[in-house]
Amino acid sequence: MRRAGPEHWETYRDLRITSLIDSPRAFWTTYATAARWSEEEWRDRLGWPTWFAYAPLSPDPDQPPAPVGLVSLWRAPETPEGDIVLIQMWVASWVRGRGVTDLLMQTAVEAAREDGWDRVVLEVVEGNDRAMGAYRRLGFVRTGRTARMPWDESVTEVEMVLELAPETLDPPPGDAGGDEDCGG
Repeated sequence: MRRAGPEHWETYRDLRITSLIDSPRAFWTTYATAARWSEEEWRDRLGWPTWFAYAPLSPDPDQPPAPVGLVSLWRAPETPEGDIVLIQMWVASWVRGRGVTDLLMQTAVEAAREDGWDRVVLEVVEGNDRAMGAYRRLGFVRTGRTARMPWDESVTEVEMVLELAPETLDPPPGDAGGDEDCGG
């Protein structure tokens, strides 16, 4: 795991563009929009707490391990007091099911807790059962709120929330865990 800063803007850009191509229905931002952003816009976006997950090994021994996942925390002006929003959650398809979602989510949630936030809120596309399962397993629950994607009104996102308390990332009793990595 690596916390990204503005100096990592090229890695962030490449990873974010890859996520938008791989899972276009999962994000409010589209590839067409992100492809037009300037270096300054990419650097500005890294003012939000953002983390990259890296593969333990590189397929090319002459290259360092590649980033394979991304997650950020963010606040919009209308975000309720005490809430932080988890965005840009994405894991490369070739490493899904290997613990990367858990690592990214736990890192972001722990940072939110350390920063004093009361709740972590996220939205997930309805029908992305793998992602919803991972989020539920990590303690997130549906709030009943939904939203439509601005670029396609037929895509509905479901809001989920995690109340921050010391035990919130423990699997529920009787849940053997597992890892249901997601692409969105």
